[in-house]
Amino acid sequence: MKWLANTVLVLHALLVLFIVGGLLAIWVGAWLKRGWVRNRVLRVVHLVAIGVVSLLAVLDIPCPLTVLEDWLRSGSMGPQGFIQRWVSYWLYYDLPGWVFATAYVMFLLVVAITWFRIPPRV
Repeated sequence: MKWLANTVLVLHALLVLFIVGGLLAIWVGAWLKRGWVRNRVLRVVHLVAIGVVSLLAVLDIPCPLTVLEDWLRSGSMGPQGFIQRWVSYWLYYDLPGWVFATAYVMFLLVVAITWFRIPPRV
């Protein structure tokens, strides 16, 4: 099950990359006048992704991907592999929940402002 837990961990990291990198890509793409930044499906998926993350954090509900990964790892004690060690290092921090909730809601606000400043096509 360790490989499946690692797969969930990598998917989790890719979701974070999509949310954070997506916003940066939208700004840079708009600056470079690229049409894809106004793609409605991309923008809706991006907004919904950070919206769900923010809602879970505000309601103090653990991330389902983290819960699934923990469950998959529960039976496989042993040394961390390369993927788990490095992705976990960049993904997980030991801070109070309110810090994450605040950061996610602020990021959601920036994404919402970006939606209006660089609107998607209708």
